[in-house]
Amino acid sequence: MENQTVSKERNLTWHQMDITRGYREEQMGQKAAVIWFTGLSGSGKSTLANALEKYLAAKGKHTMLLDGDNVRLGLNRDLGFSEKDRVENIRRIAETAKLMNDAGLIVLTSFISPFRKDREEARRIIGDCFLEVYVSTPLEECERRDVKGLYQAARKGEIAEFTGITSVYEAPLHPQAVTDTSGKSVEACVAELAAALGY
Repeated sequence: MENQTVSKERNLTWHQMDITRGYREEQMGQKAAVIWFTGLSGSGKSTLANALEKYLAAKGKHTMLLDGDNVRLGLNRDLGFSEKDRVENIRRIAETAKLMNDAGLIVLTSFISPFRKDREEARRIIGDCFLEVYVSTPLEECERRDVKGLYQAARKGEIAEFTGITSVYEAPLHPQAVTDTSGKSVEACVAELAAALGY
């Protein structure tokens, strides 16, 4: 018997299904989208994503929220925090969000996603329904909150490659929406984002 290896080029075929994203969107009465929250640790991404999802659900929208810590405890539990693993983390999230878009859902994602090239790759994977939200809360405020004690540990050299301290954060150049959570209520930020994103 001759041994053969499976290759993507020769053995995998994209199957076009009869039930399409458009059909599901029509059933749900909404346009699928990915609302991609990016910003420093402690900027308020998860809090805002959660609040915006509640706002959308109250309007009858069908949603799913992908949060950084939750995804790393499950789907991406095999990944660390090296630059290579961070790149793969974002790629997997983008592919997952795209599948959820194909189900007709509005997907909210909350990830630091510090590198522009990775967010642009996510935009390429997801397509035109990618909406980038920059939570621009300044580093000083994020450090002041330091809910998990991460900044303090990074300042002591206990955490390598920590975004904002020993690893760069590249702010979006042309996000669809920007909000700074310092000095504003969650409700005010959500109203601001909903108006900017057309919800």
